[in-house]
Amino acid sequence: MKINLPELKELAHKALLKYGYTEEEAQIIGEVLMYAQMRGNNQGIVKLIGKGIPKNPEATETIVLKERKASVLLDGGKNFGMVPMKKSVEMAIEKAKEYGISIVGLTNTFSSTGAIGYFAREIAKQGLVGMIYAGSPESVAPYGSYEAKFGTNPMAYGFPTSNEPVVFDMATSTMAWFGLVQAKTAGQSIPGDVAYDGEGNLTTDPAKAMEGALRPFDRSYKGYGLSLVVEILTGPMIRSAIVGIKSELGWGNVVIAIDPSAFVDIEEFKKDIDQAIEVIHASKTLEGIDKVYLPGEKGDKAMVEVIASGEIEVEDNLLNSLREVVG
Repeated sequence: MKINLPELKELAHKALLKYGYTEEEAQIIGEVLMYAQMRGNNQGIVKLIGKGIPKNPEATETIVLKERKASVLLDGGKNFGMVPMKKSVEMAIEKAKEYGISIVGLTNTFSSTGAIGYFAREIAKQGLVGMIYAGSPESVAPYGSYEAKFGTNPMAYGFPTSNEPVVFDMATSTMAWFGLVQAKTAGQSIPGDVAYDGEGNLTTDPAKAMEGALRPFDRSYKGYGLSLVVEILTGPMIRSAIVGIKSELGWGNVVIAIDPSAFVDIEEFKKDIDQAIEVIHASKTLEGIDKVYLPGEKGDKAMVEVIASGEIEVEDNLLNSLREVVG
């Protein structure tokens, strides 16, 4: 059903307050959730239903564990991932502008950082190149197995242009965990080649997939390899869990920011990307394809249309479940 955008934002905000977050925290989390929702991304308000995302009663302030000129390791204080991630991104931007490059590790978070493309975009909007990697609990099988060992382990990249940033955001699994949650909530099946049940059989049932494991995004050793890369970057390198080892340390995130002006004139850099976009858009298309889009461009278009119309389509069960959370 369709719902006015301000009403959905208010429902999400009330749900977050009910889960124990402060006004400031609810604002940060809500903005990331709505960014995903408006783009048709399954990292949106689906996170607020079911068990939801209650604030960890043990949560403390985000603190610096180790810092050098261009790097810092943050302890997220068991907070919900999006809150300390905002601080991580702000520090990465600040350091990259001063030193040309920065890397921020974020450890000791016990929940999702959501649509990390949002944060990569924030870096790109500052005229920097952003790279973000996010670890997560075991839900994905390595190639050749049906046992969950890896997280969905997304990565996101943001590049500044003269217009909107180019943002590429992907899970290294066939789908995000909350894609399963969303399908289960809507009573829908999942494609037959994306997940195994607990016995190693391919399944179209999202509930059975949640008991089994997702597959690497390309169903091959390449996706498996990329997932392993994210696992290592966000695990032992920054004092966080890897394949369930040291899970008491929580799940890690890495933010990298690069200032292109360390190498070239920033306007020349943007112009080159602008021209590349024109060349890509002018590509000859296959039958049935109207246009070659950039990564994330369809999501951008969807978000612009939602904002312009002031209303958004939300699956009935999902919206009703959110209203039940708010009460």
